[in-house]
Amino acid sequence: MWGFKGFPVTDAKLGRWVLAAEDICFKNMALSYFFRLGKCIPITRGGGIYQEHMNEALDRLSDGAWLHTFPEGKVCQEDAPIRRLKWGTASLISRAPVTPIVLPIVHHGFEKVMPEKYMFGRRPPFPLCNRDIRIVIGEPMEFNIPKLKKMAVDMSNDVSFSLASWPRTCGLDEAAQRCLYTNISNQIRTAMERLRKICKSCQEMKD
Repeated sequence: MWGFKGFPVTDAKLGRWVLAAEDICFKNMALSYFFRLGKCIPITRGGGIYQEHMNEALDRLSDGAWLHTFPEGKVCQEDAPIRRLKWGTASLISRAPVTPIVLPIVHHGFEKVMPEKYMFGRRPPFPLCNRDIRIVIGEPMEFNIPKLKKMAVDMSNDVSFSLASWPRTCGLDEAAQRCLYTNISNQIRTAMERLRKICKSCQEMKD
C-alpha cells in the first residue's frame, strides 16, 4: 500500500507507525520481532480504547510521528458502504497533546490480492499478482477539539449511554467522551465514504 510514489518508504524515521492486531501480528516471538521492526503497535481487538498500547500510540503522536490506523477495526472485503468506525482513532485524535492532522485514505483491490475465500474458504498462501489496486487520498482534516469538546458536553446532557466506567479524560466524563468520539468518527466516516465512491467510480470507468 505504501509502495507508490510520494510516500517515504525508504526512510525508516519518516515511515508510518501502525496499529496492528495482536492476535495476528504478535502471536509468537518471531512475528512480534518482525512487525515491531515494521513500526507496528500491538492492539488487542475488543480491548477498548484505554488499553495499554494506546498510550504508546499517543506517545508516537506526541513525537510528531505519522500514525496509521484502520478505523473500521476489521477486514472488510465486501463492496459496501463504510461501516461505523470504532472509537479508537477518534480517542487518539482528541487525547493527543497536539491535535494531529488526519489524512483519510481508501483503497480498492486488495481483496483481489489476498481474498479471504480463495480456495476451500481460505486465503491463498501468497499474495496474488497482476491485480488492479486503486488508492484514493482525501484532503487533510483538522479538528477544533476545544469546540468539539464543548459540543460533546452539551450533547451528553440530552442523551443516555450504557456506561462502562471509563476514566475521566481531558476534562470530560464518559458520556461526553462518547459524544465527542462519535462526532469525530462520523466526520471521518463521511470523508471515507466520499473517497470510496470516487474509488468505485474510477474502477467502473476502467471496466
